[in-house]
Amino acid sequence: MASDDQFMLAQLDNGFASSYGHLQTAMTGFLRGWMKNDSGQAVVVDKNRAWLHCIELLLTLAPEAKLIVCLRDLGQIYGSIESQHQKTLLLDSIDHLADFDRFGRADMLFAKDKVIGAPLISIHAVQDLPKAVQQRLYFVRFEDLMNQPAACMSHIFAWLGVSPLVIDPNHIEARLIPESDSHYHMKYLHTQHTSIKVPKRHEIAPRIQTLIETAYAWYYQLYYSNKG
Repeated sequence: MASDDQFMLAQLDNGFASSYGHLQTAMTGFLRGWMKNDSGQAVVVDKNRAWLHCIELLLTLAPEAKLIVCLRDLGQIYGSIESQHQKTLLLDSIDHLADFDRFGRADMLFAKDKVIGAPLISIHAVQDLPKAVQQRLYFVRFEDLMNQPAACMSHIFAWLGVSPLVIDPNHIEARLIPESDSHYHMKYLHTQHTSIKVPKRHEIAPRIQTLIETAYAWYYQLYYSNKG
C-alpha cells in the first residue's frame, strides 16, 4: 500500500496536493485501465463482493460507479453451504470447518473473517454511509430474482439507466466461462443453467435458524421484515 511506502510519504511533506493528486490519478488510471471496455458497451460489470467494503474509495476513483448487492435469507445461505459440504464430506473446506459439527460450522461461517460473516459486516455498515453514497447502491433479494426475474431485472435496468433487455426465464444463454471450483475445494460450484428454477428450500435445524435470526435481527428487520 502507498500509505506504508516511506518514499511516497516523504513526497507529501513538500507537496501534499500534487503528490496526493498524482496518487489519485495513478489509482484511477489503473482502475479504468483494468476495466477497459474494448467492446464499446456502455456498461462494464465486475462481480466482486469486496467493492461494497471499499465503496467510498471506489466512488472517489469512479464517481459514476453503481453497486448491485444481492441478498438472501441467511439461513438459506448457510443451508446451501452445508448441503454442498455434505455432498463432499471427504474434502475439507478452504476455511477448514470439516471437523466442526453442524452448529459449530454454522457459527464459524458467520465469523467476521469467514465466507458469510465478512460480507455481512459491509452490509451492516451501509446504514452509516452518507445518503449520497447509499444512493449508489441497489439491494435485490435472491428470492425475488427467482420468483420475479423479469420484473426485478426491469427495475435494475431502470436504476442503472440502461436500455432494458427482454428476459425469458425459460431460455437463458449460458456462457461457459471457465471457473475454478477446485480452488474452493469443490464447496462453491459455478454451475450454470439455461432456465431459472426456484431452488428447493434447505431444511435448517430450528436451533441454528433461531441463532442466525437472533444474532442478525438487524438484517431481517431491514431486508426481510415481510418474511412469512
